[in-house]
Amino acid sequence: MPGFEWFGDEERKEVQDVLDTGVLFRYGFDQARQGQWKAISLEAEIVDKMKVSHALLCSSGTAALSISLAACGIGAGDEVIVPPFTFIATIEAVLNAGAVPIFADIDETLCLSPTAVKGALTPRTRAVLPVHMCGGMARIDEIKALCVQEGLVLIEDACQAVGGTFQGKALGTFGDMGCFSFDAVKTITCGEGGAVVTNNPDRYSTAHAFSDHGHDHVGNDRGLESHPILGLNFRISELNAAVGLAQIRKLDRILATQRKNKQILKEAMADLPGVSFRSLPDEQGDSATFLSFLLPDEAKTRQAVDRLGKEGVDGCFYWYANNWHYYKQWNHLKNLHSAAKLPITLMPDRPDYSRLSLEASDRIMQRMVSMQIKLGWSEEDINVRIDKILRSLA
Repeated sequence: MPGFEWFGDEERKEVQDVLDTGVLFRYGFDQARQGQWKAISLEAEIVDKMKVSHALLCSSGTAALSISLAACGIGAGDEVIVPPFTFIATIEAVLNAGAVPIFADIDETLCLSPTAVKGALTPRTRAVLPVHMCGGMARIDEIKALCVQEGLVLIEDACQAVGGTFQGKALGTFGDMGCFSFDAVKTITCGEGGAVVTNNPDRYSTAHAFSDHGHDHVGNDRGLESHPILGLNFRISELNAAVGLAQIRKLDRILATQRKNKQILKEAMADLPGVSFRSLPDEQGDSATFLSFLLPDEAKTRQAVDRLGKEGVDGCFYWYANNWHYYKQWNHLKNLHSAAKLPITLMPDRPDYSRLSLEASDRIMQRMVSMQIKLGWSEEDINVRIDKILRSLA
């Protein structure tokens, strides 16, 4: 990862197709676009790749989350169970929907613990939003079974796990809706972009309308379309879709390369004392964007991170102290600092995020390091990296 490591003539060709027509907008201008429909073409390839009924491109993974929440009817006052280890966009989307994020602990999959989810349920719980972090997967079969049993909406945040599977089924396709990101550092990239997928035609229709100011997209004259609901503008451009179209055709090769490079590093580290690896419910389905490992305690982990940095082992992340991806540093959330008043501030019994404490998650994250897996490493690069890792962790 990421896909931009393999930009080439394929992306340039797809982008040039769009520039040659002068039509950058994804809808309309049928004659001028000369048969070029990059967003529609990419959606069709996502449907084929993910073995799902419907895919809708949008402007970002954050947009995908907002669209999915709206399409599933999640809004004012609804509680949504979320993990503390994710990109903050997961939480922002829930808050901006007017819903209430309820945090539950992760387990050593680095994703929501099904047991913790069950313990977080209340009469106001409407949805569960697991995040497939760092290329791997949650215990999605157990989480889905719980959602079915409790009558809850399941929305999967697979923004970091495009191409990953569980028991042969694509991550993002287990729930009512799945969300993907194709931003600049994702496994495949549009520069900026995202997608939602679903097998439910009604939710797809609602998502399609919501993402485009409520347009129903019926007929072939945009000016005559009806607007059955209010919506927002989460459209993707044809230029971004063009890049993604070239990228998705490289996905299988990207995944194979990541998995090979990760396996080499993992085997080299397997006998290091005190090192263990994250739990993967299905190792074959890991998209292998990161190699995540745990050390015995926080002190040893911080020492290892420092040594890795001094050895020049780049792409190592100590998420426990990371500003973007773990709740400990989310002071803007803890104090509900926003540009304007959020709906949650009107709720007298809202959670006090300033006192949020998730000790089980902390015990895992204090000891965990993730190494990014690159596509462009040569055999020599990998061997040099292994030598540096072994020196750092010995």
